Amino acid sequence: MKNTVFITGASSGLGKATAKLFQQNGWNIIAAMRAPENETELYLLENVLLVQLDVTNPLQIKEAIAKGTEKFGSLDVLINSAGYGLMGVFESSSPEQIQKQFDVNVFGLMNVTKAVLPIMRAQKKGTIINISSFGGVTAGPFASLYNSSKFAVEGFSEALHFEVSVFGINVKIVEPGSIATNFRNSLEMIKNEIEDYNVALSAFIPKFTKRTEHLPKANAEQVAETILVAATDQFSKLRYVIGEDAHLYIDLKNKNSEEDFLRLMLE
Repeated sequence: MKNTVFITGASSGLGKATAKLFQQNGWNIIAAMRAPENETELYLLENVLLVQLDVTNPLQIKEAIAKGTEKFGSLDVLINSAGYGLMGVFESSSPEQIQKQFDVNVFGLMNVTKAVLPIMRAQKKGTIINISSFGGVTAGPFASLYNSSKFAVEGFSEALHFEVSVFGINVKIVEPGSIATNFRNSLEMIKNEIEDYNVALSAFIPKFTKRTEHLPKANAEQVAETILVAATDQFSKLRYVIGEDAHLYIDLKNKNSEEDFLRLMLE
């Protein structure tokens, strides 16, 4: 019997590339997205079920999982790919922006995970793959809300690994660097109303870009291949880093003293 994967955020970018790769490798795909009626490619593929899912909607989570398991009979892998980045000056952010960042990146991911755990426990097997970022390991200026949401994903995933491994369930984290998908285009920028931050804010993006501009970046298809490895390698491995820029930042933190890391990040 074919394995079945449930993928959130499957309408574009990393989620869509992952759905296509798993389908090419003979999997059943439950492709979850906010507007499946707008999808023009995945619905043409065999063994792909499109389901409506806004991860902030608990009823849609329940319905999407029920439809998928009814059609395919099992749920072997969950890939929590839905997410977005909120960037800018924290002091200028609104309560609504803060809540939305965590509703999508953290609470939505947790609620989808919670909904599939009973299925995987009953099967005594399953793999949960949470898409984080090198920004879940290292933080930078003007990314406080995005970084903190991904730090939460990292801590949640690591703790959950210990809780559910006794049931034959694996929890894994994929940490990509910058990817050529529509993620950057969908970044939400906080409108800054505080003049004191303007100089540092205007210098941040050029400085951040220059640090890794010489490094090749992973594309969505390469990240999808890493996700497929994480889903199938049977290794007791928690974190999968993909992209030379991701390795650079993670190594910068892990291979230096805290004092040196803070100094290097500000250079």
